[in-house]
Amino acid sequence: MGNCVASGGRTTVTAAGAGGEDGRRCGRRWKAPREEQLGSVPGRIFSNDGRSRTAAVFTQQGRKGINQDAMLVWDGFGGEEDIVLCGVFDGHGPHGHLVARRVRDALPLRLMSAVRASKAGLDMPATAWRKAFARAYKAMDKDLRSHATLDCFCSGSTAVTVLKLGSDLYMANIGDSRAVLGSRDGAAGGMVAVQLTVDLKPDVPSEAERIKKCRGRVFALQDEPEVPRVWLPFDDAPGLAMARAFGDFCLKDYGVISVPEFFHWSLTEKDQFVVLASDGVWDVLSNQQAVDIVSSSPSRSKAAKSLVEAATREWKTKYPTSKIDDCVVVCLYLDGKMDHERDSTASMDNISVDEGSVADPNEAPEQEPALTRNFTVRTVAGSAHEKVLAGATDAVVAGAAHDQNWSGLDGVTRVNSLVQLPRFSEEKAIG
Repeated sequence: MGNCVASGGRTTVTAAGAGGEDGRRCGRRWKAPREEQLGSVPGRIFSNDGRSRTAAVFTQQGRKGINQDAMLVWDGFGGEEDIVLCGVFDGHGPHGHLVARRVRDALPLRLMSAVRASKAGLDMPATAWRKAFARAYKAMDKDLRSHATLDCFCSGSTAVTVLKLGSDLYMANIGDSRAVLGSRDGAAGGMVAVQLTVDLKPDVPSEAERIKKCRGRVFALQDEPEVPRVWLPFDDAPGLAMARAFGDFCLKDYGVISVPEFFHWSLTEKDQFVVLASDGVWDVLSNQQAVDIVSSSPSRSKAAKSLVEAATREWKTKYPTSKIDDCVVVCLYLDGKMDHERDSTASMDNISVDEGSVADPNEAPEQEPALTRNFTVRTVAGSAHEKVLAGATDAVVAGAAHDQNWSGLDGVTRVNSLVQLPRFSEEKAIG
């Protein structure tokens, strides 16, 4: 497996001489398309059941209303053939679906602008990529705050983004969507799951400390003892089940931030693919289960769909009285051979789904998502074979990552991202 380096770690491969390919790339300036041109950009995949030359995507509407998940694969990002940008965005709140789509479209352009502003070229140190992602996420949140027609006061979105540049992965995330690496175990010959990002939930010690310092409150409802949420200091609302997000401006003065955690992974020949998914998948499947399902798929182009279908079946089996959450998956194959179909003798019995009972991903919702309570609590036991990314976070989060009492890496998840909208009064707001 590769070596993960924190944001302050070693630099990436240095650029070659001026006459080499890397030298030409280093001196080239990205030309970002206009937002109205995004739909026609070659190699940019965002529609359901899509596939590119390196990845496959799939999303499934749950039973809670409109599908609030969005995804993106952009082969040739920035006009460079060996660069791929992937992302998963899970919206929440009354307008979460619109926020997720807005982030899907605008965040890559903000990243292009941040890289251009760095003037360091593409082959820059990991620390420079960290700053570029931080600038892009900051600009994205500012864009949402000032948007003329999109109300993000009590709506928001997660974001997990992975940029593959040659043999390096640069990742940034906020919220509880997750990236997991599938890598071959040299000794056993099987596949091993490596969690590449950290679920930034309110029970992460450093996250809770920041929120409380800003007068926000962190506690779980009596009916959901394992689902910590963020609450306003003067109202039992909105009950956000994550510590960082785009939007959610009702909580931005009380400790919820949009600053991403950054990670760097150096790829080796053992690393096979990366799975990005929303918590609708991680609610019911462990990292290892997800990697096993993807690696067992006889068709790479259908691997994302197979994983979503497996998650849907697990929802029905484990929580038959609960509403299935939206699910979205991106499967990025690191050898770039999306058209490589292979025979598989692995049994797919454990990941089959009753197609007749699965919601149509394109089904028109009857109404906007309601902020109702569902008191089922989900916990997913970690596999003994799962490995969690170590040493990849900055100093603040790194200590929490090894805290056995912290569930951020255990798959402990929530039902609804928000409990209810706040009801402000002048008296409470001033006090």
